[in-house]
Amino acid sequence: MDLSALTSPLGMAVGAGVLILLAGLAFAMRAGGNGEVEARLERFGTLDKVRKEAMDKAAARDATNIISARLERAIAGRGFTAQTAKRLAQADIKLTVSEFLMIKVAAVAAGAAIGLYIGRGADAFSIVFAVVGGIVGLFAPEFYVGYMRGKRIKMFNNQLGDTIGLMANSLRSGYSMLQSMELVAREGAAPMSDEFKRVVREVGLGLSSQEALNNLLRRMPSEDLDLLITAINIQYEVGGNLAQILDTIAHTIRERVRIKGEIAALTAQGIISSYILCGIPILVGIFLMTINPEYMGRMFVWPWICMPICAGFMIIIGFIVIQKIVRIDI
Repeated sequence: MDLSALTSPLGMAVGAGVLILLAGLAFAMRAGGNGEVEARLERFGTLDKVRKEAMDKAAARDATNIISARLERAIAGRGFTAQTAKRLAQADIKLTVSEFLMIKVAAVAAGAAIGLYIGRGADAFSIVFAVVGGIVGLFAPEFYVGYMRGKRIKMFNNQLGDTIGLMANSLRSGYSMLQSMELVAREGAAPMSDEFKRVVREVGLGLSSQEALNNLLRRMPSEDLDLLITAINIQYEVGGNLAQILDTIAHTIRERVRIKGEIAALTAQGIISSYILCGIPILVGIFLMTINPEYMGRMFVWPWICMPICAGFMIIIGFIVIQKIVRIDI
């Protein structure tokens, strides 16, 4: 076959026509296939069902959005709203305050139902179990937000030493402070990169670097970060070798993180022991109450009711004492 024919205008036109024909056939086959599927679904009476289910899901989603919007307007301006929004932002949980409150209401209902089921053998005290379950459901979302918030702040503090070292090296190579923060936002790991991206974005929207860094400190409360921001603000006012100052701060933060890691390793056994020693009696009691409510229900009559009450108080006191012993602040 002569290759010059392929490069001639006629050959190129023929090739283009073949490609267009193949594309048209593929589109027709896809359209025909979809029509055939819809025809089969209609034959068996399932297409309307599928459409109805999709419409019901969309309606339920719209109803949830309407409830959330109304609740958001109702709680706007309240004192706890800003605090809850701040905690959700610090935990990096993508929820509005109204959605979080709806989750808490659902958790209270679920906890009360579970408590009522567990305490079904305790007769009159089943209401007490329901109340306790509702209280646990009320605070469970708060505990989760607190756990995620503490975990994220801890990750941020662990990354802060290396981040300050990166900023010091970039300043030493000729970068400005804003360019150094952009470098951290681009090259750093989460959550450090996410927070510095927000700082750079706020500066781009018109805030000063000091204001953006102060906003970062409000989102991520940390003594090490406060030390960094204070050093940067002082350097802006009086000048000086900021790279050398950042190197000193980075070394201090790395040493503090190292010491905290050693203390955490030494106290890990005590912390885990407190959870195990205090959790086993509660879990065993719940398990026995679930599988044999009549047997455990005899304990919730007078005067035997004093035993679980005293045991509960002793478990709480023991847990608090152990936590106070093994928690060491630096």
